[in-house]
Amino acid sequence: MDTVLFDLDGTLTDPKIGITTSIQYALNQLGYESPETEQLLWCIGPPLTVSFAKLLQTTDKALSDRAISFYRDRFATVGLFENSLYPQIPETLKSIRAAGYQTYIATSKPHVFAKRIIEHFEMTPLFDGIYGSELDGTRTDKGELIQHILLTENLNPTKTVMVGDRSHDAIGAKKNQLLAIGVTYGYGTEEELKLHGVDLIANSPQEITQYLC
Repeated sequence: MDTVLFDLDGTLTDPKIGITTSIQYALNQLGYESPETEQLLWCIGPPLTVSFAKLLQTTDKALSDRAISFYRDRFATVGLFENSLYPQIPETLKSIRAAGYQTYIATSKPHVFAKRIIEHFEMTPLFDGIYGSELDGTRTDKGELIQHILLTENLNPTKTVMVGDRSHDAIGAKKNQLLAIGVTYGYGTEEELKLHGVDLIANSPQEITQYLC
């Protein structure tokens, strides 16, 4: 193995407040009653299009797009920074890079936001690249995103690891023949991760290092 792709939300950072509050804001702007914070934790990880379609109980793309627009109005200015690093993340990344790995961000979040979050936490030097979706929804599917990274960076799938906390991280990894490490300190359960084919389970950032170094 020589390359590690990291999910962002629920893997490197805890975005609970920023994401859930921005979702509540969007729903309220549309005149919908918003669920309590704890009832929105399942929205952390999947693409917003999927989350809002379920929350609004709609297949109307125009309505979902309006919700996403309201969400981003708040997230881009406030919610982006209502976020915190999980303990030992910088140390974990430094250890993995010191062992000779290339490291990349692979998030369904728009890369323009992911880049600002990584800069905010002063972690830009710890990554060879930051990849995410486009604002128009392109590459929100984790499998498509991983494929794009592999092709763009000329990476060997058999030497690349995907680290993430939700089922779509595991699914995306397996679609591209990557080894998948599922983390349980984020927003996915061990049961969810194993069900979707992760190869290894890490209960803390330190355990990621133990597998790789």
